[in-house]
Amino acid sequence: MTDQNAPIGGRSNYSQGELNESDLHADPSTQLQRWIDAAIAANLPEPLAAALATADAGGAPSVRMVLIRGIGPDGIRFYTNHESRKGRDLAANPRAAISTWWPGLERQVRCSGPVRRLAPAESADYFASRPRESQLGARASRQGEPIATRAHLEAALAAEAAAHPGDAPVTLPDFWGGYLLTPDRWEFWQGRPNRVHDRFEYLPLAEGWGIRRLQP
Repeated sequence: MTDQNAPIGGRSNYSQGELNESDLHADPSTQLQRWIDAAIAANLPEPLAAALATADAGGAPSVRMVLIRGIGPDGIRFYTNHESRKGRDLAANPRAAISTWWPGLERQVRCSGPVRRLAPAESADYFASRPRESQLGARASRQGEPIATRAHLEAALAAEAAAHPGDAPVTLPDFWGGYLLTPDRWEFWQGRPNRVHDRFEYLPLAEGWGIRRLQP
């Protein structure tokens, strides 16, 4: 009989460890940064990648991968086109959830909470730090909108390059910028043998966070 819990392709080579409450930092954003740092140190691919889930005004869900571009006590920052599906979802229903997954460490983090746009000045500062090619690409693309051919997209990119010749600054377009997700619930998950994993949930208190273990 096939083991329905067995990984596709054969036996897992994941590194399984343990997680105890004493291992966790009192602040969940600091704990997330610790795990991201561990993923970077382990040379895992795309350690800042996360699945971002949103829902439209009618509650229809949508999920896609984004890159975490800032972590602090006030929450998690990411950047995108405001006119994309996620941008439209967040305008209509300003809550979201994020999930990370680092297979090489068999760790997952989940969090959810309200989302707001970042101030234009903060978005502009981040935009200025991006590679020039990424700046031009953000201006050229109307993310998620239909386009006839790849050649049309390349033409739009070439037009942006022509409009910003040499070292001319590439300005932040008004349809692009950052968001801050301020979690009101966090979960940290560490894989263990026999699917009996370690799970801990952070919930807000009047001051700080409470931590409790969850069953797997």
